[in-house]
Order: sequence, then C-alpha cells, then structure tokens
Amino acid sequence: MGTVKKIPMRKCVGCGEMKNKKEMLRVLKTPENVVVLDDTGRKNGRGAYLCFQKECLEKAEKNKGIERSLKMPISPDVYESLKKEFDKLESK
Repeated sequence: MGTVKKIPMRKCVGCGEMKNKKEMLRVLKTPENVVVLDDTGRKNGRGAYLCFQKECLEKAEKNKGIERSLKMPISPDVYESLKKEFDKLESK
C-alpha cells in the first residue's frame, strides 16, 4: 500500500474558496514591509493567497482581505502595482 501525499490547501482572500496551493498566487509581505507577488511561493515573509482571477484581487481589495492576512494597511498604489503584475501573468 502506497503512502498518500497530503495536498496543501489554501484559502483565497478574495472569493474564500479553498484550492490547491499550486493553483493560487501568493501575495507576500517581506520583512521590510514591502508587498510583492511571490511567484515561487517560497520566499520569506507573511503571505496571503489569491486565485489567478483578477476579480479575486478586486474582491480582496474591497473586503480588505489582503490587509487582514498581512496584518498591515495597504495603499492604493500597491493594489495598482499588483493589478499590473496580474496583467503580466495573464498575458503569459
């Protein structure tokens, strides 16, 4: 009998759906309090997860899901830069 490998699940801060960690995008607060997208999912810092849909980012901005997860206020220009990075990922 083979061992069953546990699949790490994460909750989207936008829509609230539980999904496989690899199917989601990690928004990261670095130790220097800079908010960036973590495409590797392995960088150091506090993370919040989003689905790969722009609507989830907009919902997270509206309900302050990312701010709650990262435990810090996020300025509108950070959301704009996240939207631009989302557009780059969608175009790939």
